[in-house]
Amino acid sequence: MMKKMSIPTSRASLVLFLCQIISALDVPLDSKLLEELSQPPTITQQSPKDYIVDPRENIVIQCEAKGKPPPSFSWTRNGTHFDIDKDAQVTMKPNSGTLVVNIMNGGKAEAYEGVYQCTARNERGAAISNNIVIRPSRSPLWTKEKLEPNHVREGDSLVLHCRPPVGLPPPIIFWMDNAFQRLPQSERVSQGLNGDLYFANVQPEDTREDYICYARFNHTQTIQQKQPISVKVFSMDSLNDTIAANLSDTDIYGAKPVTERPPVLLTPTGSTSTKVELRGNVLLLECIAAGLPTPVIRWIKEGGELPANRTFFENFKKTLKIIDVSEADSGNYKCIARNTLGSVHHVISVTVKAAPYWITAPRNLVLSPGEDGTLICRANGNPKPSISWLANGVPIAIAPEDPSRKVDGDTIIFSHVQERSSAVYQCNASNEYGYLLANAFVNVLAEPPRILTPANKLYQVIADSPALLDCAYFGSPKPEIEWFKGVKGSILRGNEYIFHDNGTLEIPVAQKDSAGTYTCVARNELGKIQNEVQLEIKDPTMIIKQPEYKVIQRYGQVSFECIIKHDSTLLPTVVWLKDNDELPDDERFLVGKDNLTIMNVTDKDDGTYTCIVNTTLDSVSASAVLTVVARPNPPFDLELTGQLERSIELSWIPGDENNSPITNFVIEYEDALHEPGVWHYQTEVSGTQTTAQLKLSPYVNYSFRVIAVNKIGRSQPSEPSEQYLTKSASPDENPANVQGIGSEPDNLVITWEPLKGFQSNGPGLQYKVSWRQKDVDDEWTSVIVANVSKYIVSGTPTFVPYEVKVQALNDLGYAPEPSEVIGHSGEDLPMVAPGNVQVHVINSTLAKVHWDPVPLKTVRGHLQGYKVYYWKVQSLSRRSRRHVEKKILTFRGNKTFGMLPGLEPYSSYKLNVRVVNGKGEGPASPDKVFKTPEGVPSSPSFLKITNPTLDSLTLEWGSPTHPNGVLTSYTLKFQPINNTHELGPLVEIRIPANESSLILKNLNYSTRYKFYFNAQTSVGSGSQITEEAVTIMDEAMASRQVDIATQGWFIGLMCAVALLILILLIVCFIRRNKGGKYPVKEKEDAHADPEIQPMKEDDGTFGEYRSLESDAEDHKPLKKGSRTPSDRTVKKEDSDDSLVDYGEGVNGQFNEDGSFIGQYSGKKEKEPAEGNESSEAPSPVNAMNSFV
Repeated sequence: MMKKMSIPTSRASLVLFLCQIISALDVPLDSKLLEELSQPPTITQQSPKDYIVDPRENIVIQCEAKGKPPPSFSWTRNGTHFDIDKDAQVTMKPNSGTLVVNIMNGGKAEAYEGVYQCTARNERGAAISNNIVIRPSRSPLWTKEKLEPNHVREGDSLVLHCRPPVGLPPPIIFWMDNAFQRLPQSERVSQGLNGDLYFANVQPEDTREDYICYARFNHTQTIQQKQPISVKVFSMDSLNDTIAANLSDTDIYGAKPVTERPPVLLTPTGSTSTKVELRGNVLLLECIAAGLPTPVIRWIKEGGELPANRTFFENFKKTLKIIDVSEADSGNYKCIARNTLGSVHHVISVTVKAAPYWITAPRNLVLSPGEDGTLICRANGNPKPSISWLANGVPIAIAPEDPSRKVDGDTIIFSHVQERSSAVYQCNASNEYGYLLANAFVNVLAEPPRILTPANKLYQVIADSPALLDCAYFGSPKPEIEWFKGVKGSILRGNEYIFHDNGTLEIPVAQKDSAGTYTCVARNELGKIQNEVQLEIKDPTMIIKQPEYKVIQRYGQVSFECIIKHDSTLLPTVVWLKDNDELPDDERFLVGKDNLTIMNVTDKDDGTYTCIVNTTLDSVSASAVLTVVARPNPPFDLELTGQLERSIELSWIPGDENNSPITNFVIEYEDALHEPGVWHYQTEVSGTQTTAQLKLSPYVNYSFRVIAVNKIGRSQPSEPSEQYLTKSASPDENPANVQGIGSEPDNLVITWEPLKGFQSNGPGLQYKVSWRQKDVDDEWTSVIVANVSKYIVSGTPTFVPYEVKVQALNDLGYAPEPSEVIGHSGEDLPMVAPGNVQVHVINSTLAKVHWDPVPLKTVRGHLQGYKVYYWKVQSLSRRSRRHVEKKILTFRGNKTFGMLPGLEPYSSYKLNVRVVNGKGEGPASPDKVFKTPEGVPSSPSFLKITNPTLDSLTLEWGSPTHPNGVLTSYTLKFQPINNTHELGPLVEIRIPANESSLILKNLNYSTRYKFYFNAQTSVGSGSQITEEAVTIMDEAMASRQVDIATQGWFIGLMCAVALLILILLIVCFIRRNKGGKYPVKEKEDAHADPEIQPMKEDDGTFGEYRSLESDAEDHKPLKKGSRTPSDRTVKKEDSDDSLVDYGEGVNGQFNEDGSFIGQYSGKKEKEPAEGNESSEAPSPVNAMNSFV
């Protein structure tokens, strides 16, 4: 089966034209073509046949038509010509046939009632409109009438007549009260189709004086009100009371209460009636009955069924409504009214007639000279309509003769037409219920071929898909179409192509080699034309990673992937759907570039998620299912059966498993007798079971609940079962966790874990406590205590073993004989201290202590270990004492040694050792004194650099906070830092330990130095402290240097140097292009100059100190160090930069041979400015200081 290609909307009309060619031509809806072709008039818009207008507004009677040349318009009124020019109130819109009757400016709508018809005419024919009947709407007032109050006996029927005034169109009726509230309606009280208000039986609450019928005239937007109607309902009780007040005992006083009545039809009357309705309308049948009790209405169709999907019941089933009726709906419809006393029915015979409706409406014909054609006009109706023809608005019998035309009933046959045969024909189909009027033109054209598809139109299709290339054409006679591929290709034929009648070329399976230029040629006897179109083949869009099936827990997060591959020239769009509908409007759904993420997943997110990828040419999709799992819902309907003394059966119904199978059920119980509100674990069973046999204990008031478990977790507990109380018995078990531990040296405390309430098996729970000293031939001592958890035995020896047992009993007897446990009477403090305490100092911060164990008999309890107390007495480097802070180390068990970490060097310590049992610590051993050796000191407490001068700095420092020994000296190291953060040679100075300041002289001016300072003891050097400072610059020297920069000879020298550097760079560039190599070492040797050689870190020297005055006397700042490296950067060994410049320097590096990597490597953090790496503007001062 051939696939169809979707066509853009802009071409829909054109393709429709191409698809409709049968035996004659259609004029395509191409705007440019329509402007060139002659065409008879066509009515495009007209007012409705029955046109009811608002008498307060202007009347607009529409008549619009098209044609080539544009048609002119004329009107008839009541069958005669309507001269618009003679009526000042009537105007016709420009380029239109629409009439406007000016009612708002003095005209009266009633004066323009009548039948109007519009004619649109040009040189090719005349088209006419329908007969348009103009009628002003009317909303007359109710006629004055005197309404008598309605006095009705309770239970009787009542009809309140509305009788609205006859309006145009008919009004809408409704009933309200004085407060403009709609009166309530029901099966008992309802409004009929005629507007009357029907009461099947009246009740006392129906009494009121404001039953008001309203008529709403929608066309004029007015509402008319009938005078209020009064209803007074008399009950039999009130009537009897009235009679009793005025008469003696009579038969009337004994009047019967409200009597029930069988149904009686209020409308329609009689047993049968008829109804005629037109095809396509809404059929409304009504039956309203009176009776007490209120009757119920039922509808049937005799000999058939009520039509499904078109039948509706309204007004409490009193109205049968069938929409869009047809002839098949004719028949007898019976309504049956029934109450408890009987029934009544009415048969309505329905006949469906039909105004004329089209079977085949005539269609426009476009013919070539000499061609044949037909106009067919077929209509149906009931009764069958008659067909009449008109030509250009004139009955065809009196129209001008045309030898090519022959009328045959509902068909006009044209043979060998000529251009003069062009005309507009009207078909009129009419019967007693209405008419149909259709215009159809015959347009005879002689036109050479035209191709309407734009030239060089580009078609893009997906590989292996059909390609449809349009060649929309027009010509008269109909042109023949041929296709070629390429400019000089041969005509296309064969099974690989399909040629459609509308000119379209179809390539069923387009491949990559199908791309190219295609030529369409259209020819008829009047000419030939061709057009080229382009075809491009694109790669298909694919989903290379599809979304996968996911199982996620409720409130979790899930993500679906949808990774695509597509033609690079196409722009894809990705759309996600849930269950083939849009994603919920929920911020939890996050759509990414190639994924969909759902946050806080809920049960309603369960479903199928589809990723759809659309391009302008194709669409692909992939789906995955999301299953949301959660804990199961709790079981329900718990039931207890098979009750015995020690067992019972529990059954239940499982709750929803929430997409995760139930693995097991946990059963819990509550003992309302002993522990109300506390739930205990009973047992658990497989998830496939719904019953469990449960073991019971005596003297327990049981209730049970069930918890369902799946892989996600546990459900909420079920509702508790009914309660079940078991009989009493002697205890089955004894207390657990029996212990004997003394709290004092002369007692034994016996403790146990009491039985739980349900374990007592009966009332009167007590315990028999027994004890005797172990390994002593002694009898058991016993005592019976209440339901407690301990008993204290006094007067025992200190820390001796005892045998202990506890037995449960209640009013029905003893539990089985209990097992014995071993306990001890109370402990006392140890009696002796450890002896032979020895200390071995390992280093300045660590020592090891040894001691002898104490005899176990002197421990007088459970040995827990030894504690070592130690504290610093004083520092040997400072005589001052400080607050003694004792430290404690505990060594568990029977250890006889331990390590003391974290000691301070060069200090005196004391320690002692004590034994520990469960009662506490024993006496301390004698204090043992030991000393720690010296260590390295901490860093100096501070380092300050003050009084900077041109060539000196003053250093001040504080001694270390922790000297950790006797200080022997200080070490000062310093080195210069230039403005690129390169470090100069390191200078080291030893300073006596008793010094606290130093003036450092013979420094370079305006130079930054870095200082490293630490202290030493005999053990070694401590950690160092660092600081930086800068010597100052002499202002006079700076002024003279600035003056040098203004000298002509200096400027000339600088220019010469720059020129030499430029020549050198050109030579290097030429040699490099020829393959020359310049190793770093060779370049340095070739430019050997002691003042521009980079400093070596390991030469141990700082270099020559030079005064500012000597430079000024020489007046030759560029004599040395004026040469620059080949990359035009100036090498600076000293720095005159400010603090700001120092903070912005680059990180210099040195090679193994001491050469500076920065000048040859490609890494530069700051670009040089005119040969100077400083960010400042170049000046002679900077140039000189760079080479100092």
